[in-house]
Amino acid sequence: MFPRPAAIALLLLSSLWPGLAAARTVYRCVQGNTVSLATAPEPGSRCTPKEIDDNAIQTPNLWGNMGVFSGVLYEREQDGALVYSTRNLPGSRVFLKFTVATPPGEPAHEGLGKVGAPQLAQHAKQFKAAAKATGVDDAWLRAIAHAESNFDALAVSSKGAQGVMQLMPETAQEFGVRDPFSPQQSIDGGARYMRALLRRYNGDRPLAAAAYNAGIGAVTRYKGVPPYAETLAYVDKVMALYARYREAMGIRNEVPAR
Repeated sequence: MFPRPAAIALLLLSSLWPGLAAARTVYRCVQGNTVSLATAPEPGSRCTPKEIDDNAIQTPNLWGNMGVFSGVLYEREQDGALVYSTRNLPGSRVFLKFTVATPPGEPAHEGLGKVGAPQLAQHAKQFKAAAKATGVDDAWLRAIAHAESNFDALAVSSKGAQGVMQLMPETAQEFGVRDPFSPQQSIDGGARYMRALLRRYNGDRPLAAAAYNAGIGAVTRYKGVPPYAETLAYVDKVMALYARYREAMGIRNEVPAR
């Protein structure tokens, strides 16, 4: 089933519940090892009612730590009334498909930099040295840094990533970065991390970028680029920047055959 996000979808569809009450009841339904949310108890599932306050600042997590952020909301008739659920039960029809923002705790982020002109003078010696030491394309490292921090050595993201390469503290520690705000250490650590990702994904740059952004676990879970809005935007940004840096550095870009 679709863990976690549908509570948001259900809350967005406030018209599914009659009236404008200050609170609504959502049923968390468990069947085997799957979980769904519904506006009424589901046949064959063990359902627990959860009251949702419309005025709550943050939607409660009714799914647990399962980490899926897109799904389908189904509509069907039950006991003479229309009910809605994220489980595809007999007689259901698709009501809407949804993708929601990454929940708190996930490292995914769109990045602080924007697609723009290449900045070849930024930390040039450090990128050249890191590329030589790791074998990772210099232009690729620059594209990652541009997307991540816009080359700001003191950058800190809302997720806690730090430095030029926006390494999370645990990643920085794993790759021997003692001072995440040192451009040289950040670029060296980021390059070694990227080398590991490119090896893991057999040189697949979009997958490596997605894992750098959202984590290896998310890429494994989705068997590809996760459908997080932040990650999708990030991968597109990095690939666009990579093409620009290759061109600026005199490296021919591949184009489709005609």
